[in-house]
Amino acid sequence: RRHIETILESIPTGVLSLNADRRVTHVNQALLRMLRPSEEPSRASLALIGAVLPDLFPVEVLEELDPLLRRADRMNTTTTQMEIALQRTKLNVAVTVATLRHNEQPIGYVLVFEDLSDLLRAQKQAAWREVARRVAHEIKNPLTPIVLSADRILRHLDRGTALEPASLDVLRTCAEAISGAVETVRALVNEFSTLASFPASQPRPSDINAIVQSALSLFNGRLDGIRVRALLAHDLPKVMADGDAIRRAMANLVDNAAEALQTSALKEIEISTALVASRDAIEITVADSGGGVTQELKEKLFLPYFSTKKRGTGLGLAIVSRIVEEHQGSIRVEENKPVGARFVVELPLAGNAAAMPTQTPHA
Repeated sequence: RRHIETILESIPTGVLSLNADRRVTHVNQALLRMLRPSEEPSRASLALIGAVLPDLFPVEVLEELDPLLRRADRMNTTTTQMEIALQRTKLNVAVTVATLRHNEQPIGYVLVFEDLSDLLRAQKQAAWREVARRVAHEIKNPLTPIVLSADRILRHLDRGTALEPASLDVLRTCAEAISGAVETVRALVNEFSTLASFPASQPRPSDINAIVQSALSLFNGRLDGIRVRALLAHDLPKVMADGDAIRRAMANLVDNAAEALQTSALKEIEISTALVASRDAIEITVADSGGGVTQELKEKLFLPYFSTKKRGTGLGLAIVSRIVEEHQGSIRVEENKPVGARFVVELPLAGNAAAMPTQTPHA
């Protein structure tokens, strides 16, 4: 036992063990340095033996830990990422919870906290460098026809004679080129502003099926030649969602699916909802019969300014990802058999959804 405790005190990862009543049986110094950097870890560790979780964590963290512990009871182990607000800073951590069992009966828990702050900070810096590079590239492209067209206009005007019909045609063509390029820049700037200054989401208990149907209604009469099916599960518990934000995310996913079908012989989009009881979440899936997504593209799809479309700005899926993250949810892309891609969004249930209703999909 002493050997194990020595190991736990030597590692940089925070470790907390609880008994079946969720009282502290051990807390290592790494975790105390994360949570209480101003205190002497060895003294604080002894003082916390037998303490309860509210003695260690603020209310906001407890609200996230409780469903994790319940999920670990069902699945033995579970992992998530969370933010812990401290006095002067915020800590981003990956939390893994494992249930300890003896003769199939739970006897306690082990919680492992890995500080991701430095990693996330580096990722954000790299992402913004990429954003800056792409913005400069995207703005430079339409500037070229603007400059060339302006030069042609000046050359014709510098002749100082009455403009001939041919010159008028040149001026008209140049003016149209300038107008189109300016619109391209304006659209780019508007999308960038949307990503950079997105209004904060205000999640509340919401009916996900109603939000999905509202998003689909935006496409009434606009998806010619595309068959759209909605398979929405009955009697789903409510999710924590900002209706406007999630509707925007769903609309972006449907629009993305429609774009993927432009060159496909089979044009189908299926949007479905389902309860994922094991993760206390609702799953929303948008599937298409397009060309699918390679593994290489899967890793880049949600980055700002990455697009597989010639006309795309590369912000649609980045905006979707940001909305889902603000809702403490997740998004992933999978292969849609036999063809196409599936975008799967998971959103947490509102409150304690202990009573899990039976699902019956309906079109």
